[in-house]
Amino acid sequence: MGKIIAIANQKGGVGKTTTAINLAASLSILEKKVLVIDADPQANTTSGLNFSPDNDEKRTLYEIMIGQISAKDTLIQTELERLHLIPSHINLVGAEVEMVDVAHRESVLRNALSPIRDDYDYIIIDCPPQLGLITINCLAAADSVIIPVQPEFFALEGLGKLLQTIRIVQSSVNKGLEIEGFVITMFDGRAKVHSQVVEELRNHFKTMVFNTIIQRNIRLTEAPGHGKPILLYDVQSSGARNYLNLAREVLQHNNDPQYAPAE
Repeated sequence: MGKIIAIANQKGGVGKTTTAINLAASLSILEKKVLVIDADPQANTTSGLNFSPDNDEKRTLYEIMIGQISAKDTLIQTELERLHLIPSHINLVGAEVEMVDVAHRESVLRNALSPIRDDYDYIIIDCPPQLGLITINCLAAADSVIIPVQPEFFALEGLGKLLQTIRIVQSSVNKGLEIEGFVITMFDGRAKVHSQVVEELRNHFKTMVFNTIIQRNIRLTEAPGHGKPILLYDVQSSGARNYLNLAREVLQHNNDPQYAPAE
């Protein structure tokens, strides 16, 4: 059975979508079959993998959530052989209103993914940057959560609300939900505050913080504009190395010890 990992943080601009795209791509490069789901109405994961969120096919997560189509019928093959995408669309904004009277509305996504989850080793969900019904659906469907954290003190302040939401989901609709880990993104070793925040995170969350740190890297910011994950845009960049190491660390967490982080 494939493992479902939600990438979540209600604070925008912390590298959530960048992490979803590049972790999924890196896992696929490491010979895992991966599905990435764009659950953000902004559809940045969709465009970041070179697909238009304004396509007229009406085969997106929105149609899945309102029950018009099955997940299997929305799958898109990306440039990477082992990586598929379920795209998003701005219409997803309205899904929460349309789902108000749906029975067990918190479990719509989990139920929709059930027929296809065995087809993948990993399913990565890029959650929206709000703690609404779509995010609850993502967390209800997931086995674990990866939380990207920008190393700034304001970023730490928002973690409490996200962790509270995770606890609510654990106590109500998904008792098996775990925190896979916190991943530090946009790290600049020249900024003293970044090192201070990293130290504080590690002191507080201990081994829940990934060893891999995603460094600030201009190539990472350029890649989405070309519709490519960093491994296809600039495989020699520090961003590519960072996300490959993160993928190896995720595989280690999930008892795949042959993938040790590179030196």
